Amino acid sequence: MKADLHSYLKGGRDALLWKLDGLSEYDIRRPLTRTATNLLGLVKHAAAMEILYFGAVFARPFEQELPYVGEGAETNADMWATADETREEIVALYRRAIVHADTTIEALALDEVGRVPWWGDAAVTLHHVLVHVIAETQRHAGHADIVRELIDGAAGLLPRNDNLPPTDESWWLDYRQRVEQAALDAASTHR
Repeated sequence: MKADLHSYLKGGRDALLWKLDGLSEYDIRRPLTRTATNLLGLVKHAAAMEILYFGAVFARPFEQELPYVGEGAETNADMWATADETREEIVALYRRAIVHADTTIEALALDEVGRVPWWGDAAVTLHHVLVHVIAETQRHAGHADIVRELIDGAAGLLPRNDNLPPTDESWWLDYRQRVEQAALDAASTHR
């Protein structure tokens, strides 16, 4: 069971990192929603999440303090990259966080108990944390998929398996128009 859970976590990580490939510094940082969701910020947040849940929760400290999380940190500071933070630094941090998390996952049993201070010091098992972090990582990979599609039209799960129907651009244009027409028809029918 632990190997299955770990596999889903790894899949979400891969999907999230892939969304940065081939984009400019501006595009990976562009806030494309009202809440400023951006690709590099999602990776930075995922790194902090893995460090905290697989480190602090199980009393396995990470090698580096993160000034943008915890008490005294600016709200949402882990959700975007400052101009001084490079893509390479944030991706390298995420990769180190993954190694740290994987070491915790491999070392502990699923029923090992840790404590989550930001959940009122709640006791949780590694199983609970794995499920939680998988859900969060996959959720953010979905955010990244939409943001990436807004940037340059690229969509899909992974480069080797985009999980999209085998179609061409004209099919997508027709399909989008059909969906738009259904929305317009429903809006006029169901007033």
